[in-house]
Amino acid sequence: MRSFDFAAGTAVVTGAASGIGEALAHGLARRGSDLVLLDRDAERLAAVAAAIGAAHPDRQVTTYVVDLADAAATARAAEEIRQRHPRIRLLVNNAGVALGGRFDQVTLAEFSWVIDINFRAVVQLTHALLPTLKAEPGAHLVNISSLFGLIAPPGQTAYSASKFAVRGFTEALRHELADDGVGVTSVHPGGIRTRIAQNARVGSGVSAEEYETGRRQFEKLLSIDPATAAQVILRGVERRRGRVLIGWSAKLPDLLARIAPTSYGRLLAVGLNRAAGDPARRASTVPPQRQPETPAADRAGEPA
Repeated sequence: MRSFDFAAGTAVVTGAASGIGEALAHGLARRGSDLVLLDRDAERLAAVAAAIGAAHPDRQVTTYVVDLADAAATARAAEEIRQRHPRIRLLVNNAGVALGGRFDQVTLAEFSWVIDINFRAVVQLTHALLPTLKAEPGAHLVNISSLFGLIAPPGQTAYSASKFAVRGFTEALRHELADDGVGVTSVHPGGIRTRIAQNARVGSGVSAEEYETGRRQFEKLLSIDPATAAQVILRGVERRRGRVLIGWSAKLPDLLARIAPTSYGRLLAVGLNRAAGDPARRASTVPPQRQPETPAADRAGEPA
């Protein structure tokens, strides 16, 4: 398969108002792509589009304000995109949300909220736009999974379930679309400094003490700039990589999971505690900041 050609093609990016999605949008514009950007946050999304328009006046930038937790709204946006942009060359399913808490600390509604945005929306948008991708020579699909699509730590049952699902879905599509000439990449970011952790929900059954411990530890682990992550992703797309891991915070746990698939949890806990500077305490996996009951649903990036 030839290298991906960004120029004179249209790229669709979800979760484009901040974090990795925003950085990807700027990177794609610099490489010559026209853009279709989706996010729930209208104000931030408009600011991103304006900045790209000012820096790259020759690029076409279209925005859609949509809450991907709403399946009907997602379907309407997908249909409009399909009709208005018949030559989509790249789809990046980047939007994601996080939920902290063990399975017995979260409600089924909270669990389903994560699955809806992180997996169902990925499947729905891909299904709607796949005919367009298959009709465009040299097209490519990127699904953002996570470090937690490689390992599954305690306190992240919903998030890991959604990201493992994205990983499996993407790997199957890679095999199915090979003969159609559509490249497929699964991305697994490590500790990226994005807003997803800030906008994470905390399970209804998580105590204040556990939440505060997790907040302090996770703040120390998020060290990779979103712009760096975007560069790695776009380089992987250009080279048609099937899988992209970002940072040693993803690569080392992936290696641990391969070497000790049923017992990596103990080693991971030690590493997390040391990285957080708290070797005497067991690592918590509650995301770092509690937010209101209706946080933004489509923020880009990864919490791990």
